[in-house]
Amino acid sequence: MGGGASDGCDQTHGRNPAPSHLANPETLRYRRVLLKLSGEALAGPNGYGIDPEAAQTLARTVAEVVAAGAQVAIVIGGGNIWRGAGVSRMDRATADQMGMLATVMNALALQDALENLGLKVRVQTAVEMRALAEPYIRRRAMHQLDKGYVVILGAGTGNPFFTTDTAAALRAMELGADVLVKATKVDGIYEADPKTHPEARRFERVSYGEALSRGLRIMDLTAFTLCQEHDLPIIVLDLWRRGGIVAALRGEPVGTCVGPDSVVIAGVA
Repeated sequence: MGGGASDGCDQTHGRNPAPSHLANPETLRYRRVLLKLSGEALAGPNGYGIDPEAAQTLARTVAEVVAAGAQVAIVIGGGNIWRGAGVSRMDRATADQMGMLATVMNALALQDALENLGLKVRVQTAVEMRALAEPYIRRRAMHQLDKGYVVILGAGTGNPFFTTDTAAALRAMELGADVLVKATKVDGIYEADPKTHPEARRFERVSYGEALSRGLRIMDLTAFTLCQEHDLPIIVLDLWRRGGIVAALRGEPVGTCVGPDSVVIAGVA
């Protein structure tokens, strides 16, 4: 994907011309985006569960991205409901399957919030549950993106032992995304944890190789390797920065962009 670009952080792959019914698609450098969200984005003040106000706030952020002319696919985690990795006495496969169900609950909640704003939405799940959502079918998801639907992809990869980060990377490849945006609580990638090291510097850009050599925590290794092997840019940014995702899709220096090893590192912020 995009192997001919010398800098995946600076050039669009150009595979996905945005539909004409979307607003101002020509202003976007990345037109089809896989947005990776944590389940905590839907949590209320207590940090768990699904809070309707948080869901509406998140929906408004996604709506801004759609209004800018982007095609949006979303993978959302389930940590606000269930964290199977921390359950030591439970079979790991069972715990992961419960986590898949948690992501579907979050997907349905986000679907409802987006539809309340008038957006067209489809939820597809890697584990079939036809009474609740469509089964994931790659070509159907791509068709829906072309038609201007927000496509929310639930149940991870459908297999235990794989994280939703890996699901996001895999779906980004399958759907021909131009970029994977990981929206988090922090405004980029730092050389050390900024909570414990306030002096830590933030990277504006970093190559895959540099990220690995520095041991930077971006995504799990399986997900990161998928992106590296296919030259898929990753942008890590603050979910709650107003207009931040749209600015990043326009190519503005928001958050941290991780790109191919041919990227010339311009330093840190």
